[in-house]
Amino acid sequence: MVSNRLNAISPLDGRYFSSVGNLSTYFSETALMTYRLKVEIEYLIALANEKGIENLSPFSNNQQSRLRKFYQNFNSTCAKQVKAIEATTNHDVKAIEYYIQGKVKKSLHPWIHFGLTSEDINNLSYSLMWQDGLKQIYVPALQSVNNLLKGFAKKYKNTSMLALTHGQPATPTTFGKEIAVFYVRLDRQIQQIKSNILLGKFGGATGTWSAQMAAYPKVNWIRFSSRFVKLIGLKPNLITTQIEPHDSLVESYHQVIRINSILTDFCRDMWFYISRGIIGQKHIKGEVGSSTMPHKINPIQFENAEGNLGISNALLNHLSTKLPVSRMQRDLTDSTTLRNQGVALGHSYLSLQNILKGLKRTTINSVQISSELNNHWEVLAEGVQTILRKAGKPDAYEQLKKITRGQKFDQEAFTAFLTSLKIPDDDKQSLLNLTPDNYIGLAPKLVEMI
Repeated sequence: MVSNRLNAISPLDGRYFSSVGNLSTYFSETALMTYRLKVEIEYLIALANEKGIENLSPFSNNQQSRLRKFYQNFNSTCAKQVKAIEATTNHDVKAIEYYIQGKVKKSLHPWIHFGLTSEDINNLSYSLMWQDGLKQIYVPALQSVNNLLKGFAKKYKNTSMLALTHGQPATPTTFGKEIAVFYVRLDRQIQQIKSNILLGKFGGATGTWSAQMAAYPKVNWIRFSSRFVKLIGLKPNLITTQIEPHDSLVESYHQVIRINSILTDFCRDMWFYISRGIIGQKHIKGEVGSSTMPHKINPIQFENAEGNLGISNALLNHLSTKLPVSRMQRDLTDSTTLRNQGVALGHSYLSLQNILKGLKRTTINSVQISSELNNHWEVLAEGVQTILRKAGKPDAYEQLKKITRGQKFDQEAFTAFLTSLKIPDDDKQSLLNLTPDNYIGLAPKLVEMI
């Protein structure tokens, strides 16, 4: 297996498999076969339960259990059998149909894949794969990241730090408040991704149930299909072409794209915090930061995360623009494209592993964060000129601009300037009490709101 990993073309299946391998349960070729098998088997059982189809008797509970074991116990050995069939059929969905035929009595053969087109199986399978992969693997990992961010925000809600706007020293904030911003942004997206409902189509070759109606015109096929799609965990889309238009799937992709963009923003901020020295990274025994510079601890986890987030978004953006567009009733570009949704999610999921590792080795450099902040007393100019405005000084902004813009402004110069002001004693004392460390407004209280 190690040799196979070393020869893998995809980094997800090679170098990074230990981090993302649990996604293979939902997005591998074997997984796709399993989901297709599930849809076919559940459809067969549902057909048998439909009273209007008098030629097919309902299955007993034991028979249903036996049928369901075909997909519940499906494994790599079974998958190889399907691939052997596909080598002849050159059609992956038809191979599933023949695989089932090889496991049931001949009288059931006509009812497997009855009246269906491949897309009826595929659209349901791909949506279920994506839905389950999100629910079981991706969202829990994303929630772990966000829980950690919330913990950081609470822990450092009072830790004052220099803010930078346009890369220049600006009104101080707290490290906790800055992290809280990302927590709130991600939490909103998590709620949206949890509430998204995927659609499913089950209407035959051109979405008209023509074959089904020809065979059993008295059966309410719209009602039957609606119940079936709901039964397997999706919402029915009843008016379609041969394909389900993929709009709801794209909506879910866009949610992951937004999450990836937020996390990219976060990783870049963390990179700059580390570069400024206000955040440190724990030493890992035996780890090397540079092949030639022994002193270095590089922010590789945040850098790797940023790279993987970019790959994920590139793939998801292509999926999002490609899948809703199909020539007439359908073309096969969606088929080959959809196979990459697991790759896209894999890179996003890998980035979450990177971020978790990066955060767990992150420490605050209390000396540097305080030193940097107290080296920029000019950031108090905003507060000073605002209090001067309150005291009726019409040229407050201009006064502060003259002595602070583009200049170093230390505590001594700050105190000297304030002492010279002719303003009420209360206002002067308020100004003298200001320091870069306490000029943080409501930052701690804002963190308490999350």
